[in-house]
Amino acid sequence: MYNPQLVTFIHVADAGSFNKAAEQSYITPTAVIKQINLLEDNLGVKLFERTHRGLALTKAGISLYQDAKYIIGYCNDSVIRARNAMQENTNVLRIGTSPMTPAQILVELWPKIHELCPEIKFQLVPFDNTPENAREILGNLGHNIDVVAGIFDDTMLDLRRCAGFEISKEPICCAVSIHHRLARKNRLEIKDMYGENLMLMHRGWSYYVDRLRDDIWENHSQINIIDFDFYNVDVFNRCENSNGILMATKAWTNVHPLLKIIPVEWEHSIPYGLLHSPEPSGTVQRFLSAVQSVL
Repeated sequence: MYNPQLVTFIHVADAGSFNKAAEQSYITPTAVIKQINLLEDNLGVKLFERTHRGLALTKAGISLYQDAKYIIGYCNDSVIRARNAMQENTNVLRIGTSPMTPAQILVELWPKIHELCPEIKFQLVPFDNTPENAREILGNLGHNIDVVAGIFDDTMLDLRRCAGFEISKEPICCAVSIHHRLARKNRLEIKDMYGENLMLMHRGWSYYVDRLRDDIWENHSQINIIDFDFYNVDVFNRCENSNGILMATKAWTNVHPLLKIIPVEWEHSIPYGLLHSPEPSGTVQRFLSAVQSVL
């Protein structure tokens, strides 16, 4: 579905060497070099600078590297979704899962749900958490994925054109590097964050996050708010690398091994539950009714 030379290109970029990339790809260095030369010729751009210290990506190479990873990941996810469609069964519930939308809550509820709906089977469908996938998957729930677990509010549901089934109101917590001065605490007071950078999703994404932002601006101006545009693993990496503080929930405890998620002594929470199509199938409706009964 994509030019296989892109895979070789990514291996070379990650390894910084034709020889190391050849070892990873189980082909000869000559074959690797030939593939990269063909890719450069076909694209009409130079992807690598050859230096005595090894290989370095050009500006064109950096741009292609970022896009190639998305293209390959998206194509692989497309194949999975196509295979799922071939195996479509009216009693199969397809649950989308990613680092930001783990399906743990459904795994925990499943034994009781199964007692009520023994005919429904679970099928996990992994996907990469990218802005593009968020738009496509959440805007088309019921096609290849039926349900995704995550935080939401009415603003987000309108934006993504989907519906939400609330399971709980989750306390808004904060994530910090395990090396951060606050990591030794098991609970934070707001004053603990004075002088720190707090990373929040931009205004307009969530009513609940905006309410937290306004509270901080009005009553705790000693906290410096840093906006960002999208929750993904890169944001968690940025939090760890910058030694900042990231708004988080307990559902994301296992997203990053070097971050600790800590409750905060404030009265801020956000709905957590199941995202589904505004017009759910019969299977999804039976499943949601079972969840309601279990809860």
